Amino acid sequence: MRDLTPRQIVTELDRHIIGQDDAKRAVAIAIRNRWRRQQLGEEMRQEVAPKNILMIGPTGVGKTEIARRLAKLTGAPFIKVEASKYTEVGYYGRDVESMVRELVENAIGLVRRQERAGVEEEARRHAEERLVELLVPAPPAFDALPESPDSPERYQRTREKMRAMVASGEMDQRRVELQVEQKAVPMMFTGIGLEQMDVDLQGMFEKILPRSSARREMSVAEAREVLFEQECDALISQEKVQAAAIELAENVGIIFVDEMDKVVASEHAHGADVSRQGVQRDLLPIVEGTTVQTRYGFVKTDHILFIAAGAFHRAKPSDLMPELQGRFPIRVELNDLTKEDFVRILTEPTGALTKQYRALLETEGVALVFKDGAVEALADFAYRVNQTAQNIGARRLYTIMERMLEELSFEAPEMKMGRVEINAAYVEEKLAEVTKDEDLSKFIL
Repeated sequence: MRDLTPRQIVTELDRHIIGQDDAKRAVAIAIRNRWRRQQLGEEMRQEVAPKNILMIGPTGVGKTEIARRLAKLTGAPFIKVEASKYTEVGYYGRDVESMVRELVENAIGLVRRQERAGVEEEARRHAEERLVELLVPAPPAFDALPESPDSPERYQRTREKMRAMVASGEMDQRRVELQVEQKAVPMMFTGIGLEQMDVDLQGMFEKILPRSSARREMSVAEAREVLFEQECDALISQEKVQAAAIELAENVGIIFVDEMDKVVASEHAHGADVSRQGVQRDLLPIVEGTTVQTRYGFVKTDHILFIAAGAFHRAKPSDLMPELQGRFPIRVELNDLTKEDFVRILTEPTGALTKQYRALLETEGVALVFKDGAVEALADFAYRVNQTAQNIGARRLYTIMERMLEELSFEAPEMKMGRVEINAAYVEEKLAEVTKDEDLSKFIL
C-alpha cells in the first residue's frame, strides 16, 4: 500500500475528478487511517475498525469514480457492486457474501501480477528453451563421431543457430505442435460458460471437472505465448499468491456498494420489498465484521473498507436499518454539477473528453481544435439538457460530445484536411436537434 498523505491523495484525485472536495477529503482520511493502523501494535491494531463512508448524491457526479481512482492510486483490491442486485438468503439471486469472494478474486489478480513481474524473465528463457526443443528435437541416441549428424556437437550447434533465429523472430510463422491442457465442460453448462457462474461455484466445478490435454498445431509466435504462460504458472507459488491475496483483501480491500437507497423497503413492505429489507440484514454482518468462506480460504471482513452510495431521492439515509446506519459513520453529500463544473470537466482532468477526442482523431491525421466559446457552449448544452430531461450528471457530456462529433468521426479516415476547428456556431449547429428532443432515450447512456 502506497504511503500517501491525505493532501497527496486529494491532489491525485483532483487530476481526474472535478469538485466534490468533501468526498475527496473523507476518503483520503479513511485511507490514511488504514496506513496509521498498520503502524500500531498488534493488540491495538485489531481494535481499530475502518470508518465506512456513505456518499449521498445524484447519478453522474463522481461517487464511483472517486472510489475507483482511490483504489487504483493505493493499489488496493477494489470491486463495485449494486446493492439492488442482491437478494435476501432464500430468494432467487446473488447472496451478499459473493461480494467478498469477488474482492478476493480481484486481490488474487493483483498479487499474481506482482509475482509474475518477478518471474517473467526466467519464464521467457524457459519458454524459449522449450521452443528450441520443439524445433530441434534431440535424436533418440547420439553418435560418438564428432561430425556425425547425430553427434552431440552438431546437435548443440544446430540448437544455438535455432535459438538465435527464434529470438530474432525469423521462425515466428513456422508451425509446431504443442501439448495444451483443456477442461471438460458438462453438457448442462455448455450454454452458460463457467465464467458467468458465481466464483465459488466456478471453483467447485474447476476442481471436479476432468482435465485433459490435446496436441494443437500453432505458429511459433503463438506457441511462445502459450509456453510463457505455462512457465509463469509453474514458477509462481499458488499457495503464496492465495495467502498474500487474502491478507491484502482483509487489510486494504475496498468494496463500493452502489444503489444503497434501492434496498430501502417502502412503508408497506411485501414481496420484493421484504427481500430488500432482508438484503440490509444480510449486509449488516459483512460490514460489521464476519468470516466468509471462499475457494481460497476463510476471509475476515473486519477491516475491509466499505463505501456505500446512493441518490436517496425517494428514500433517506435514515430509512436504512439503524444498525446499518451506525456502520457508516462518515456521511458526505456530493453536489449537483453546474455549468462551470462541466467546463472544467471538459478541459482540466488528465483524461478530459476534449483531450480524448483530440487524441483519437489525431490517429487519422486530423487536428481537432476547440476554439474560444466551444467548450462553454458544450457545457451549456449539457447543463440545459440535464435540467429538462433526466439528470445523468457528467455522463451527459459523453452523449453530447459523441453526437456533436459523430459525422466528423465517420468521415475522418477519408478527410484530406489536417485541421478541424470547433467553435460555438459548430456546436450550435450539431446539437440543435438534441435540445428539441426532451425524451433523449436514444442518447441516454
